[in-house]
Amino acid sequence: MISLHNVKKTYNKGLVTALKDISFAVNHGELFGLIGPDGAGKTTLFRILTTLLLADEGTATVNGFDVLKDYKQIRNCVGYMPGKFSLYQDLTVEENLHFFATIFDTTIQENYALIKDIYQQIEPFKNRMAGKLSGGMKQKLGLCCALIHKPNVLFLDEPTTGVDVVSRREFWEMLRRLKEQGITILVSTPYMDEANLCDRIALIQKGQLLSIDTPEKIVSSYPKDLYAIKSSNIFKLLQDTRNYSGVDSCFAFGDALHVTFNNSSDKDVVKYLHSKDHADVSITSITPSIEDCFIHLLKD
Repeated sequence: MISLHNVKKTYNKGLVTALKDISFAVNHGELFGLIGPDGAGKTTLFRILTTLLLADEGTATVNGFDVLKDYKQIRNCVGYMPGKFSLYQDLTVEENLHFFATIFDTTIQENYALIKDIYQQIEPFKNRMAGKLSGGMKQKLGLCCALIHKPNVLFLDEPTTGVDVVSRREFWEMLRRLKEQGITILVSTPYMDEANLCDRIALIQKGQLLSIDTPEKIVSSYPKDLYAIKSSNIFKLLQDTRNYSGVDSCFAFGDALHVTFNNSSDKDVVKYLHSKDHADVSITSITPSIEDCFIHLLKD
């Protein structure tokens, strides 16, 4: 449903590279995640695929249509929810939905079954101005407007950024139900924990793809045993652990350090940390997260 081959995009007369030879494909009915921090190139990629921006090099197709030659057909068969809330804030919820349905020569009633589960949550506020909605409600309205013409492919650019944890969870549940209806979904997010909710993911940083696979396979490919080290003085613990010659990598994760070793054992490290006055140090073997894998790939 989505295919890219060696797509490149630069800005500022070639001085800033946003995308470097991006190639991947998204299958029909797949929930595919593009995972990376701000500035990684996610929005540029979305704008190219939705025909809002031209690539400098490479080719891309969406639903079998070329993004250059067939942009009109693509715009009719995709739904796009940009990262920034872009609906008409001085129109009500119902007016916004009616407007987008009219643009695509359809009606709310015709495709109501597709948005019913989502729209019922905001229907009590249908006469409220869109600009007066909460972040979670804006998110649901944006998704309804992107779906009202029954698209084959749905592009969601950082849809959960800036909303509360409960709304994030509800949103991903909505995406799961949409996937069951056969809609192909490409979603971008800076939240590494959301990667596990996708069928496959692509990790991206500074316009380059680091890895493409299922979340499970990316985690299982982590090359070393990973440990969590804790102590009461986390800042001193970070400094002392990084100074130990047997440590391969060491990064702070909340109230712990995530550490891999070269030739040392966990007992050697504990002994070393005790010598640095960390009397309460503890070390535990843990399973890597997607974030651990991302950091490892950046390190390489």
